[in-house]
Amino acid sequence: LTLPETVEVSIPKTKAVGHATRTDALTLKVSEPKACPAYIGTVIEGVKIAPSPDWLQQRLEAAGVRPINNVVDVTNYILLEWGQPLHAFDRERLQAVAGVENLTIGVRFANSGESLTTLDGQTRSLEPQALLITANDQPVAMAGVMGGEATEVNENTQSIVLEAALFDPVTVRRSSRSQSIRTESSARYERGVNQAELDIACKRAIALITELAGGTPTTQSIADQRPDPSTWARSIELRLDRVNQILGPVHEGEELGEILPEDVERILTALGCQLQPRYTEDSSQWKVTVPPYRYRDLEREIDLIEEIARLYGYDNFCDSLPDKTEPGYLSAEEFLKRKLRSQFRAVGLTELVQYSLVKPEEQNQICLDNPLFTEYSSLRTDLLSGLIDACQYNIEQGNGVLNGFEIGRIFWRAEEGFAEADAIAGILGGNITQGNWVTGGRSEPMTWYEAKGVLERVFSRCGLTVEYQPDHSDPRLHPGRTASLWLQGEKLGKFGQLHPQLRSERGFPDQVYVFDLDLELILEALDRDEILTPRFQVYSTYPAIDRDIAFFAPLQVSVAEIERSTRKAGGNLLESVELFDEYKGESVPEAQRSLAFRLIYRASDRTLTDAEVEPVHQKVREALEEKFGVSLRS
Repeated sequence: LTLPETVEVSIPKTKAVGHATRTDALTLKVSEPKACPAYIGTVIEGVKIAPSPDWLQQRLEAAGVRPINNVVDVTNYILLEWGQPLHAFDRERLQAVAGVENLTIGVRFANSGESLTTLDGQTRSLEPQALLITANDQPVAMAGVMGGEATEVNENTQSIVLEAALFDPVTVRRSSRSQSIRTESSARYERGVNQAELDIACKRAIALITELAGGTPTTQSIADQRPDPSTWARSIELRLDRVNQILGPVHEGEELGEILPEDVERILTALGCQLQPRYTEDSSQWKVTVPPYRYRDLEREIDLIEEIARLYGYDNFCDSLPDKTEPGYLSAEEFLKRKLRSQFRAVGLTELVQYSLVKPEEQNQICLDNPLFTEYSSLRTDLLSGLIDACQYNIEQGNGVLNGFEIGRIFWRAEEGFAEADAIAGILGGNITQGNWVTGGRSEPMTWYEAKGVLERVFSRCGLTVEYQPDHSDPRLHPGRTASLWLQGEKLGKFGQLHPQLRSERGFPDQVYVFDLDLELILEALDRDEILTPRFQVYSTYPAIDRDIAFFAPLQVSVAEIERSTRKAGGNLLESVELFDEYKGESVPEAQRSLAFRLIYRASDRTLTDAEVEPVHQKVREALEEKFGVSLRS
């Protein structure tokens, strides 16, 4: 398909049709101006319903439209000629539905329990998202979709109310979907109609109706809340270099060529665009003003390039391979993500991928303007909710507790707009290391420390040192069995057991654990330290010397802090630190606990002596006393 030779399109001139103004004959009440920015209602009296003339019937049939009568055929013809859906009501039948002579045409959404019998003879129970046309608040049509049977034009009609309106595309789409109706009118509204030509289309329809059906326009009421006409056009910068870069060379006989400035101007002018050339020695540019009827789909430079390609003719472009470039490679972030995924899979967790769209349940959720389903109308704010739902489904299917993790993006409302971030979360509780045959056929629940150990193995494989602190912030988690995780002084996330009330509501066993981590923080640590790169060192063949150390420590001092200070004081000779005893009770000072650690000292090049170990061990004792105020027992 290519653009034919330029021909002049003859647009019929619209005759000015006068009408008397009777404010009491027709009143408009648009309760939903966003859904209906403009509504024109015109009363035409004295019409005679008859078959349309041959020329009109032939044109409609050529377009695949069945002729009905002169008034309805005019509305269908205007739809084809101007792209503007119209609808004609029988005025007397409107008055019968309203119960009064003076009509008030309204536009509102349906109320619960309302129904309407449409032109196809079906009585439809209306949903609240259905936009209605009413006569004195009685439903008479589904706005932009289909008229009502009780007010349709028939052979006895003598007076009509002609509707010409603009309806919001999203609203019409929801109305049509709620009733599973698809009409030519709804299809046009869903794609968007030209708001600049509503008045012209209305005048053209009035002129044709009075010409073919007789009658006199007596009243016209207008409710217009359209934006300023200056906003109906859009200007886009277009570069010829960019056009040829995107579309590539064209055939010029046996030679290769490119699209010329005159080709661009010819095509865009034929589409109704206005061009302001900006030629330079090196390039050609235009400021393109898009016509109102293409306002919705011509928004960027690439949209104009698409139109040029379509009308220039796809067959006129050459097939060409892209220039040779360097081989593809993974970004550093993607490489680290894949490494992290492999570590979680290595400890027995299954990777899950779930929808980013969820039910609207929180205030800070980002909601879609035009969702297909209410159940998927908001973006998720965390990954845990989806994992808990997946685990419940897994249990209901008889598959037991789900052991899985997910890496995905979360979204939320921030003070300055919308925010998003990558996160990683997981859920576990089943036995991921051994089969039931090991436990005599019985399913062994996972303990808190075993679940924590799964995370610890991942952190250990990644070379991350993570600290744990008590946490009570998440109501979904057990307040006494939840910890916040900290990495290099920054909060990494949380880990804990599900709250008993939530477990009871979902039908979960007691031992179900979850974790929720900041993926970006993990990737920064991995990238900064390069700790995913394996490093090997020679194993020492020399014997070790062990020393035990026991003391009373304040309860608020964590074991992790003590281990870290011990390793720092012990230096290179200290090989490992292991907690082997903890006691709280009698003979222990108040607000303290008794801890005992075993310290292993070893050198890689010699056998250590007591004389070498003792000063280092004494340094450890002094460091603990000074930093934490411990009371040494041994």
